[in-house]
Amino acid sequence: MCGLRMKKNNFDPLKQTILELVNQCLSADNKQDPDQMSLLYTSIAAPPKANMGHLAFPCFEFAKSLRKSPVQIAQEFSKKLEKIISQESFKNKIENITPAGPYLNFSFTSEFLFLSATKLNQDLFINKEQKLIDSSEKVMIEYSQPNTHKELHVGHMRNLCLGNALCKIFKFSGLNTTTSTFPGDVGTHVAKTLWYLEHRYEGDINQENNLGTFLGGIYSLANTTLNKEKEFPEKFEANKKVLTEILQQLHGQKGHYYDLWVKTREWSIDLMKQVYQWADVTFDRWFFESEVDASSLKLVNKFLEKGLFIKDQGAIGINLEDDKLGFCLLIKSDGNGLYATKDLELARRKFEEFNIDKNIYIVDNRQSLHFKQVFKTLDKMGFKQAKDCYHLPYEFVELPDGAMSSRSGNIVPLEDLISKMEEHLSENYLSKYNDELSSDEISELASTIAAGAIKFGMNAVDPQKKIIFKMDEWLKIEGESGPYIQYVYARIQAIFRKNKVNPNELNITAEQITLDEDVEKQLLLSVIELPSVIQKIPENYRTNTLCHHLYQIAKLYNSFYASCPIKDANENVKLSRMALCKLVAESIKTGLDLLGIKAPERM
Repeated sequence: MCGLRMKKNNFDPLKQTILELVNQCLSADNKQDPDQMSLLYTSIAAPPKANMGHLAFPCFEFAKSLRKSPVQIAQEFSKKLEKIISQESFKNKIENITPAGPYLNFSFTSEFLFLSATKLNQDLFINKEQKLIDSSEKVMIEYSQPNTHKELHVGHMRNLCLGNALCKIFKFSGLNTTTSTFPGDVGTHVAKTLWYLEHRYEGDINQENNLGTFLGGIYSLANTTLNKEKEFPEKFEANKKVLTEILQQLHGQKGHYYDLWVKTREWSIDLMKQVYQWADVTFDRWFFESEVDASSLKLVNKFLEKGLFIKDQGAIGINLEDDKLGFCLLIKSDGNGLYATKDLELARRKFEEFNIDKNIYIVDNRQSLHFKQVFKTLDKMGFKQAKDCYHLPYEFVELPDGAMSSRSGNIVPLEDLISKMEEHLSENYLSKYNDELSSDEISELASTIAAGAIKFGMNAVDPQKKIIFKMDEWLKIEGESGPYIQYVYARIQAIFRKNKVNPNELNITAEQITLDEDVEKQLLLSVIELPSVIQKIPENYRTNTLCHHLYQIAKLYNSFYASCPIKDANENVKLSRMALCKLVAESIKTGLDLLGIKAPERM
């Protein structure tokens, strides 16, 4: 894991209150200073069962200094706390405190839970006055590295969705974050596509509507054709010669194939931009393989002259066997570089151009050895920032019948997927709005929900686990899915409309709070816990924890909606429940936004 130097702020009013109370239980000789007590902040967690209390404090930390067992400490502290919580400063905050083995279980009043949730939402989500993390470091996150001359498919979306969510969460948390992408616009796959267009394609390009998508199909045809022609020695050698010539022209930036590359490259980049616009993703910097191609070869040759690299039969590389990383090939015998070659130069440029402190690469786990070799090579080259480069691996996406492959054409093209999802949503869920919304509004809503389904689905699984993509499952408006979370948000907006309430004008005093049902308190606790869930992600990269927590909030809200009526409640209860709805909506909207998902006003 890339070791970011960051201080996580303690912002939760409930946990801060517990720390303050526990510290008052200690004698003058054992009393902790605020910094020492803050170290215990993360040890406070929910007890195993909801009926045991809202939060539990473990007493193990004081066993050595007090020379007592944690169980004894919990019992003694609970007696002392009976008097302390009667003080004015804790009035209307604590409902009860009970010892449970080595733990102290705290239950809070609904008034304090509501005020705490309101303060967190206001400070963190609305005004954004408080940051979850303090850090002066500058971080670059590189993600989404699609190849030009290939078709974007559903498998590309895991990288895009994970990277976009992490960038949003890093920035929201307070980290100075720069985003970059590194499309592969040169290499063998490009040469194969250009070869087929020039020597095998018999159609009329001018008749093609979507040239970016068209190129993806050409690449698959080129790969199939070249594999077939390997069986014929003369054709194999002739094709090999042409492919080498294409790569040399691209490297030299002149020639007929280079001109064809310039034109077709733009088709692919236009397609990428269309996808990024649909996904609402932007990058601070687009690096391209082609822009580091020539300079990366010069860099390798420079260190060859210094004696770091080895040249054998025209090929250049570095022996990393002592580091148990095998041999890293950098320049092939035909003079062309590889991915590793370009990544050496790319790393140098990133740190030099942006003056960053950390460099995070989001690339699937099949490239783990590649990055270990690259980082070790950078280290041996004397690149001091090699230790600040981190590869965040993730498992790839598969279809129910197996892995996807652009070479064989076994993919779900992203454009086709989006079109099918939007059509499914329009016909099966949104047709009920035909009398209320225009066709353009329904189309936009379908796009919003489809994007939510994809982005949530791609983030809802631990990055270290494989995703099996099933469109129908991801589109269900039930269970742990993007549409389900969006639906709960839309349901809350419908409640405001039905009751003619403007949530921005909701005003309620502490004395008016009436939220005494267990489900109401659990809902408030889940809202209060959301910032803590977000705060951990820049350290563990698990965006799935945010997805799961949003699902828990949504599920609790539906339980609340079923058991706690609003319309027929008395005025204080109705006002309190409306205010709770507002808090939940704000939390869901913030959480979805961090995943790159829009929260629709109706569904």
